[in-house]
Amino acid sequence: MINIPAEIAKRLGLSARSVEATIGLLDDGATIPFISRYCKEATGSLNEVDIREIEKLYGYFRELEKRRAYILDTIDKLGALTDDLRAKIETTTDSGELEDLYLPYKPKRRTRATMAREKGLEPLAKIIMAGNARDLSAAASRFVNDKVADREEAIAGAKDIIAEWISETPRVRAYLRSQMEKYAMISAKIPKGKEEDARNYLNYDNFKKPVGKVPSHQYLAIRRGEREGLLKVSVAIDDSRALQYINRGFIKDHTQKDSAKAIEEAAKDSYSRLLLPSIENEVAAIWKSKADTEAIALFADNLRQLLLASPLTGKRVMGIDPGIRTGCKIVCLDNQGNLLRYDVIYPQRERQKSALTVTGLIDKYSIDAIALGNGTASRETEQFLRVLHFPRPVQVMVVSESGASVYSASDVAREEFPDHDVTVRGAVSIGRRLINPLAELVKIDPKSIGVGQYQHDVDQGALKDSLDYTVMSCVNLVGVNVNTASKQLLSYISGIGPALAQNIVSYRAENGDFKSRKALMKVPRMGEKAFQQAAGFLRIPGADPPLDNSAVHPECYGIVARMAADLGKDIKELIENKELIDSIDLARYASATVGLPTLKDIAEELKRPGRDPREQAEEFEFDPSVTEIEDVRPGMVLNGIINNITAFGAFVDIGVHESGLVHISQMADRRVNNPAEVVRLNQKVRVKVLDVDLTRRRISLSMKGID
Repeated sequence: MINIPAEIAKRLGLSARSVEATIGLLDDGATIPFISRYCKEATGSLNEVDIREIEKLYGYFRELEKRRAYILDTIDKLGALTDDLRAKIETTTDSGELEDLYLPYKPKRRTRATMAREKGLEPLAKIIMAGNARDLSAAASRFVNDKVADREEAIAGAKDIIAEWISETPRVRAYLRSQMEKYAMISAKIPKGKEEDARNYLNYDNFKKPVGKVPSHQYLAIRRGEREGLLKVSVAIDDSRALQYINRGFIKDHTQKDSAKAIEEAAKDSYSRLLLPSIENEVAAIWKSKADTEAIALFADNLRQLLLASPLTGKRVMGIDPGIRTGCKIVCLDNQGNLLRYDVIYPQRERQKSALTVTGLIDKYSIDAIALGNGTASRETEQFLRVLHFPRPVQVMVVSESGASVYSASDVAREEFPDHDVTVRGAVSIGRRLINPLAELVKIDPKSIGVGQYQHDVDQGALKDSLDYTVMSCVNLVGVNVNTASKQLLSYISGIGPALAQNIVSYRAENGDFKSRKALMKVPRMGEKAFQQAAGFLRIPGADPPLDNSAVHPECYGIVARMAADLGKDIKELIENKELIDSIDLARYASATVGLPTLKDIAEELKRPGRDPREQAEEFEFDPSVTEIEDVRPGMVLNGIINNITAFGAFVDIGVHESGLVHISQMADRRVNNPAEVVRLNQKVRVKVLDVDLTRRRISLSMKGID
């Protein structure tokens, strides 16, 4: 059997010792955030990305070992497990190769080869393969019986058996798989009569390209068009080259012309009927998996940027869900996002009354900022707000509404606001996204947030796993206030999960705020293991001990106490005293379990306890003269916000209902391989309008040559 840690280390270019330690921690139930932050001595300071890759490969190899054991047992029970076959099965690390080795012994439906064997024609097939039939017709005559009508039927049956042997030969399958992956051409065409329905696929009509050079988004689009019946897709390789390879491997003596011809015919049949469809499906699955992986990685990266968007910490916010016919729904929220008041205004038809309502609410509830949804009537409402004379300084910020309607109709929203309808809940969600985007967005299915590409076309299990991990990573990176966090936010904390999160919220409601991390041990089902995993990511402002409001793990409190005592200070005097902290000789406190990596983390945390890695939100204003796509003209230079990033470019909100596209070729005055090299979600940018297609409602933008 293979050494899994060593194999993972080789594939990832990591230390085998680090990989082995990481696997041990994962097996012990430790989470990736906990391992990366608090187990650096054990792992050699592996980061989250490395640990995540180890986890994925470890899962792959565990499944491979289960499959390997099953295959070995199955073949052994058939009495066909030779020492050579066992060695090949036990040493392969490739799931495709493992399945190739198993294929000849795998139970299968009744095939043409099966029926030929039932007629007793396998010995004839062996004679042909060995090149021992100088006169094939004469050899075949010996197999004519009550089941085989004549020599032609005998030869045909023998060729069916040979065709199946060829199709089940691992080296042939590996060769064809390699040829398909390296040299296959994919072609697409809109079927006749489907031109009108396939307008979205015009770019793929008469499309032809090596599959290896087709970007993931194009491959997923082509396959979607094929599923919808709007594209006819084919994949081809050099058939003659493939058949030459097969024939070279199976025709041992060309002087035996009858046998050679029979093998050639069987090989051709095997290739077209058995091998090509099978290998094409396998390789298509590989291509699909690769495209899925790239699309999911892009989605996850976009989601991470959105979750870590700048919060407006400690401010009172007015959330506005804009509308024309039904009016603008307004909510006033305190600095924790609690609902203080809601109202409705109609700026288009009751301008003065609406102005008085807004300014009155701002004054009454000491509002610091307005979060305006970017949906229908957003620009009209923004223009209305910009000319108001507020009674106090107020920032006006446009916020993405994506997923707000999903939240407002969800069980989570009904539980939070049982006495309010969906319009109020939607406005609350918009307002809270400005106060703390992370805390609010975790309540929404990531697929509904609108930052993905072909999210409905990729493997849904892999997508969910990646997005769930991304949310968990972001939540633990920032940390949460255990006394204000929702159960949805708490459920992503390392070691907690939904059930324990509910217990924490219920205990908090019954007993009041937690005064210390240690008090969490009173929560039902909060065991030592869960506490160890979670404690460092939970914050308790104003706690005693003060380290409870930091990322220092309780297991290291004693080290900090020693540092303070050695300096003749208490812990409170040490915290945020940069000069004092820098004077500490960290090496004095190193031990077998706590080394310099962890001690350096502790020192940095003491300088800025509970630090938030996110930047603070800043005000932004669109061009007031552009509110509809009809206002956009080529040559304009406009303010915009990146609201989605794809493999082929970035979409920019320029203040009209349609987002414009900056193609990857227009992102910089240099070659850009990945849009994420240049832009990030929610980034404020200046863009030049290249073209406006009013018919298709599309805007082409550029970021080149703009000061």
